[in-house]
Amino acid sequence: MGRVLADLIRKADGKRVVLACFASHIHRIQQVIDAAVSQGRTVATLGRSMNRNVRLARELGVLHYEDRSLIDIEDAGKVPREKLLIVSTGSQGEPMSALSLMAAGENRWLTVGEGDLVILSSHAIPGNETSVGKVIDGLTRRGCEVVHSGLADVHVSGHAMQGELKTLLSVAKPEYFIPVHGEFRHLRHHADLATGMGVEADKVLLCEDGDVVRLDEQTVDFDGEVPAGYLYVDGIVGDVGHGVLRDRRVLSEEGVVVVVVTVDVKTGEVVSGPEIITRGWVHAPDAEPLLDEARQVVRGALEKLDHRGGVELDQVQRAARQALGKFVNERTRRRPMIVPVVMEV
Repeated sequence: MGRVLADLIRKADGKRVVLACFASHIHRIQQVIDAAVSQGRTVATLGRSMNRNVRLARELGVLHYEDRSLIDIEDAGKVPREKLLIVSTGSQGEPMSALSLMAAGENRWLTVGEGDLVILSSHAIPGNETSVGKVIDGLTRRGCEVVHSGLADVHVSGHAMQGELKTLLSVAKPEYFIPVHGEFRHLRHHADLATGMGVEADKVLLCEDGDVVRLDEQTVDFDGEVPAGYLYVDGIVGDVGHGVLRDRRVLSEEGVVVVVVTVDVKTGEVVSGPEIITRGWVHAPDAEPLLDEARQVVRGALEKLDHRGGVELDQVQRAARQALGKFVNERTRRRPMIVPVVMEV
């Protein structure tokens, strides 16, 4: 793969090269820097995680290059286009990544177009195909030449193969084993690999999100569960809760119908309304007969209430909601959110 990258960079005569890869893949970044320098190019990094990882890797002595070979992206404009290679984040089409912003023409540091070669040195992680495709389309619309793993061998998986995992197990000789990376099917196969390498089956713990594992002096074993999964954070409010998310889903899919009615607090008589306000259910100007019928249904339900024990606001709201909800479902086979608003006079 390194030779393929070097050939692409060599053949990009007169073009600026942008290469996107995982910011954590330091060996790949080293390959890119070496290939760029061998062709007389200067390298600039783009993306917060890329800048940080390159800096830390060099400080730790695992990434090697001469000072003059790598510049800040702010100074990229001082280098001729055909002598520049930019290593960027965003190979998975992340919405606010450097490459996605380039594809949308919104990157503050770099505007790409005709005369640019963009290389995606990665495979799309399952689930990211649409996002990656959107980025490739955006770059292509701007006139870039885009090379990805479907066109050339510009990526090799960094995940260990079975033989390498066996080597690790034979060297480490673990007494207990917990596979921790991948989908459940990957965990299952990894666990089977461990038992095949001599780890006792009852000492292989196949865990899922939320499982608690306790380690003490004698054993490693399951110890209950904790809540786990996605947590939706809304602005500065924090966790909005499942109830709010459920309401939002109903609003987005079915709409909302509000019924407003004014009743006499002493007799329960309907003084005004019912008025029907709808959003996302039916287009009100085109459905006036339906709304008139809905008003009559709600009024009829309220007039049947027995108020001899006094007018109860909850009872009026419940009757209005049930009557309108049943009518809406029967007439339109829809289940919008029904919101009764009862005012007392």
